[in-house]
Amino acid sequence: MITDLVHIQVLGEKKRQENERFRRHLKSRDHSDRILRRIAEGIEDQIDCTVCANCCRVATVKLAERDVERLAKYFRISEAEFKAGYTVENAEEGLFLRRSEEAGCVFLDGTACTVYDDRPDTCRRFPHMVRGNGSIASRMWEFIDRACYCPIVYNSLEAFKVETKFRR
Repeated sequence: MITDLVHIQVLGEKKRQENERFRRHLKSRDHSDRILRRIAEGIEDQIDCTVCANCCRVATVKLAERDVERLAKYFRISEAEFKAGYTVENAEEGLFLRRSEEAGCVFLDGTACTVYDDRPDTCRRFPHMVRGNGSIASRMWEFIDRACYCPIVYNSLEAFKVETKFRR
């Protein structure tokens, strides 16, 4: 199990083309999603995301309306005040949590999420290996980038390759 973030970044980038081939491999064959989910669950159980928090430094968080409602309630402010203080809007893609260049997510304090119990749904389900819409194969396009910064994704993809007897 590799958890060193520098090593994950280097290996994830180095294996980007291999992971793209693996994505095509998974999509062209019938693999048990149940087995892949079980593997990902086992890896998730071994890694404490609250110690890492690299996703909070790297990834952007798209907000649903229910996320805005929940976080505004958490801060005891109006939804408009929450949006003005904590979000940015992209005309094509929607509403996102504000980020700082050096720290990442506006709610990140070291490796702690200051709104953890009320965090957005996408954060609750991250890295979307076990919990996500569609099969793992259909979500593989997301995992190629995430394998460069998330130890769960990197290690899950490597374990999937072994399970499916993928030829590198």
